[in-house]
Amino acid sequence: MSSAEVIGFGGRTPEKLLKLLSQCVSNEVISEVIPSRSQNVELALLKAPYRTFLQNSTSDASGQKKNLIVYALPTSISEYLSSKIGVEEANYVRSKAVESLTTNNDSIILTFDIESESFCGASNSETDVQDIVKSLTGECQNNNYTSATLSALSSLDKKTHDFYTNGAGKGDTVLVVGSGGREHALAVALARSPLVSQVLCCPGNGGTALESTMKNSKIKNIGSDQKNSTIIELVQTHDVGLVCVGPEAPLVDGLVNELSVKCPKVKAFGPTKEAAELEASKAFTKDFLKEYDIPTASYENFTDVNKALAYVESLSLFPESNKKVVVKASGLAAGKGVLLPNTKAEALDAVKEIMSDKAFGNAGDTCVVESFLTGPEASCLALCDGNTAKLMPAAQDHKRALDNDEGLNTGGMGAYAPAPCVTPALQDEIEKMCQKTVEKMKERGTPYVGVLYAGMMLTPDGPYVLEFNCRFGDPETQVVLPLLETDLYETMCACCDGTLDKIDLRFKENQSAVTVVCAAKGYPEKYPKGMVIEDLPELSSSEEDVKVYHAGTKLSSQDVLCSGGRVLAVTGLGKDLKEALSKSYGAVKNIKFTSPENGESLMHYRTDIAKKAMQKRLRLGVMGSTRGTALLPVMKACSVDEGEEAEDSSNDLKLYADITAVLSNRKSAPILEKGKSLGEKVVTTKYVKPSKTLSRREYDAECTSVLIESGVELVLLIGYMRILSPEFCQFWQKNIRKCYNVHPSLLPKFAGAMDLDVHQQVLDAKETESGCSIHEVTEEVDGGRVVVQKKVTVDPEKDTAESLKARVQPLEGLAFIEAVSQYCQAHNIGPLSSKEKMTYADAGVDIHAGNSLVELIKPLCKSTKRSGCDADLGGFGGLFDLEASGYGDGKNTILIGATDGVGTKLVIAQSLKIHDYVGIDLVAMCVNDLIVAGGEPLFFLDYYATGKLEVEEAGCVVKGIAEGCRQANCGLIGGETAEMPSMYKEGDYDLAGFAVGAVHRDRVLPKNVSEGDVLLGLASNGIHSNGFSLVRKLVEREEGLTFESPCPWDEGKTTVGQNLLTPTKIYVRSCVPLLKAGVLNGMSHITGGGLLENLPRSLPKGIVAEITGHPPLPPVFKWMKEKSGLDDPEMLTTFNCGIGMILIVPKDKVDEAKSLLSQNEEVVYDLGVLVKGDGEQVVMKCDLA
Repeated sequence: MSSAEVIGFGGRTPEKLLKLLSQCVSNEVISEVIPSRSQNVELALLKAPYRTFLQNSTSDASGQKKNLIVYALPTSISEYLSSKIGVEEANYVRSKAVESLTTNNDSIILTFDIESESFCGASNSETDVQDIVKSLTGECQNNNYTSATLSALSSLDKKTHDFYTNGAGKGDTVLVVGSGGREHALAVALARSPLVSQVLCCPGNGGTALESTMKNSKIKNIGSDQKNSTIIELVQTHDVGLVCVGPEAPLVDGLVNELSVKCPKVKAFGPTKEAAELEASKAFTKDFLKEYDIPTASYENFTDVNKALAYVESLSLFPESNKKVVVKASGLAAGKGVLLPNTKAEALDAVKEIMSDKAFGNAGDTCVVESFLTGPEASCLALCDGNTAKLMPAAQDHKRALDNDEGLNTGGMGAYAPAPCVTPALQDEIEKMCQKTVEKMKERGTPYVGVLYAGMMLTPDGPYVLEFNCRFGDPETQVVLPLLETDLYETMCACCDGTLDKIDLRFKENQSAVTVVCAAKGYPEKYPKGMVIEDLPELSSSEEDVKVYHAGTKLSSQDVLCSGGRVLAVTGLGKDLKEALSKSYGAVKNIKFTSPENGESLMHYRTDIAKKAMQKRLRLGVMGSTRGTALLPVMKACSVDEGEEAEDSSNDLKLYADITAVLSNRKSAPILEKGKSLGEKVVTTKYVKPSKTLSRREYDAECTSVLIESGVELVLLIGYMRILSPEFCQFWQKNIRKCYNVHPSLLPKFAGAMDLDVHQQVLDAKETESGCSIHEVTEEVDGGRVVVQKKVTVDPEKDTAESLKARVQPLEGLAFIEAVSQYCQAHNIGPLSSKEKMTYADAGVDIHAGNSLVELIKPLCKSTKRSGCDADLGGFGGLFDLEASGYGDGKNTILIGATDGVGTKLVIAQSLKIHDYVGIDLVAMCVNDLIVAGGEPLFFLDYYATGKLEVEEAGCVVKGIAEGCRQANCGLIGGETAEMPSMYKEGDYDLAGFAVGAVHRDRVLPKNVSEGDVLLGLASNGIHSNGFSLVRKLVEREEGLTFESPCPWDEGKTTVGQNLLTPTKIYVRSCVPLLKAGVLNGMSHITGGGLLENLPRSLPKGIVAEITGHPPLPPVFKWMKEKSGLDDPEMLTTFNCGIGMILIVPKDKVDEAKSLLSQNEEVVYDLGVLVKGDGEQVVMKCDLA
């Protein structure tokens, strides 16, 4: 089979190219057209007058036909070099041309010169298409085309060489005016141009400053403000060739006008003050749109507040009717001068707020009251040169501060592009509206140069202009420019020179971009500044699919600090929105704005950017020739909005789909009226006129072009009385495209027959059941895969063809609904992708990891086995045999329960990835409390909660728990592992422990605590598990000290982190022998609250503990005391200060107690004695040394 590769045409579709391809396919000279970076070729060929599919299924592969390559010659060095793909394409074409000339491989390599609109090597521009066709068929031999391709490429290479060797290649200096994320994105895009040597940002931000520190960076900050005088001085001082103005204020202040006078040679990308009136005055814009019949909401302008109020009073608004209005301050109001009242009362208040209260200053001198429009909004940016407007991919932004479009209005919390709601047909219509705007502005003597930002509402009656802005949008710029393939510098120069029509404005194919704005907590109201931005991705990262654009940042020494409300815009690129979203949020979740005072997270971002776009509705196209009765149930099912219940409770009667096109081959077909009745959505309803001069393939191509322009993904044939061409069938079987037809029988029976004939054949065949079938349309009539069937019973004796039809026909609409529903399920279309098979793992919970963890820790639990339990995992609960443990007498046994956690000590463990000891801490905090009641620990259970379960990490934690249980002689009989990605961040976990013990009723402590009892202190291992919030702050505050630093109180033997993670001491094996010997009257575990608050919990009223022999502070506590400045009482209520457990011993049993303790090598201190007294129950008779 012969083919035609079409390479590098981008958005261009030259008439000669289309004519050549159409003739080649239609005349069966080639079998297939293969576009490469020529995204508009397919649709342009489908349209009249070409009406050509890319494939010709009837083409004869025999004969002397040759392959064809058609290459679009780059129009400039910039277009040639600005993309790696551009160079690769040229090399590919060059190699094919050489191969063709040297091996005679029957290929023709054509180059199309965009500027001359001709094929290189053509001898006659009038007959060149016919000559090329003859060369392909072998009617004539012509190697001129291939030779001319090599010559054109050589000429392009020479221009490139000369550019870089004769000094011209030093490039231009560009000045970007502004300091936001938009300007950072503009600077990055301009710096990519080989025609640019440096990009100066005035004044720029922390991001553009950071760019200048990168190797080979062209970007740097300059100037301290963006006043007109500052800009003009910089232009003159630095020989600037192009000024790109980011924000609207300098444009409205006439910067471009001043530049044209004081710096006439510089190119200024942006409108003049007069042209910028489109943004400066909403009243002007509304009048302009009305005068030139560009669709916009009905409105009135007011300069008198009383007249405005009277006008609103005269309207029938909610709750009197369902109508609403929008109230706008006409002037510049930093994007906040648009109010959306819900009731008449709110509308009146809005007018007063703008005009009387001057909430937006002088911007409210004129007030616009306009009707409220409904539909999706889209941000449409068009590049303009005063004559021509070229539209970039539409974007959608998120203005509200909070998820679900709640909260206050902001400058924008995120955006994505291309916007799925803007179909090719809508894109074309919006571009025409922008073109008309440019033409009319020129007629008024105020030509518009720069970018025209059209805020559009996609209403049921088509796109309406909400407003115009005279600059790039923010954050829309951060998603549109990363998709741009054309050189931005060259494009802006063309806008300034009035030659935009010569530029091929092309964007990356099959690519989407999403940006998520990271804002300071509290924005758009009062918010903090000065936070260090942590874990910021490198600007010089080789990853081209993620880019962080800075807005409210500044560079300070080695840190990037927050200096504004909207701080960063993190843009991700991907092959679709889902992948782009993943890239963007993947980077965002690692970034931190942390309070220097308390470590609190001070970053806010929305978590639902592009959520609605991800929940896109299926676009249906309908082709019919008759009444289209089966369309009615489909229309009804599509009209049920998200979250709304259908009148019928059946889920089959609710579709997440829109009918976007209804076509017919009959002008008076009633199905067209059904299409026109769909007032809730934008629907293309069209009669496509058949003609005897058109082949079936050509007619189908034109119909397909209408469907594609309407964004159709699935075509329904409802009473369509035409046989479809093989090319149509093949087209609608590619990728996700499908075409379904309904047949009034249970296929494959009675295929090929129609209407009443089918039903009669059913009756003649004595069938006992019939029905309808929805099937895929293929070249074989009624032969495609059956998708859905609906059945009815048949009585051959009583039924007629008419009666059978009357019963089958109502099922056709229901069958279509079921088929569309299945399509949605197969392609993950629906709210929150609920049609997609969603597993627990998709939600971030890995069941297999949980199972793996259980297997890993089973032997650890086994190792804690003691009498009474087998410590085996896997059941629904852990069992314990009290009798086997020695506590079988229920009347005399009391159970004791204790629960605790580890606290913020976990933060250190997680940051250092040392997880071996916190499990011991967990057990210690529980069992040490338990033995204070006189009991013996019997068994333990744990709770481990995490954002993402890492089996090895969790295994280390449980290993520590098992070790703690062995030290406490209690069985680890169970636990719970909770993976909660929406509750905890990845890498974070928390612990809770539960210990159960037993004590004989007559041995419960405290008991008989009295005057004269002696206090013995048992040494701690260190800080244990309390006071770590303060500990972490002290370490962080100490200059040059981190948790990885050599430990200053341990002579560098360990690191700070290792020392602090010393596990809490477990006192069970030391103290249980004393409990059994009956030598204790009470105990006190020194945890949170220290000695001063814990010891009184074991003392009766009237008894005071006199501490006369507190040991010297261990080194770690001395360091903490010195660095914190805490006095003795504060130390004793914050830390254990070296004493982890206090024993209350009768005076006559002190020696026995010490003897038992020595057997476990316990360090014992004589702390003091108990005396009678009132007031404070702990009196320090000594200082902390």
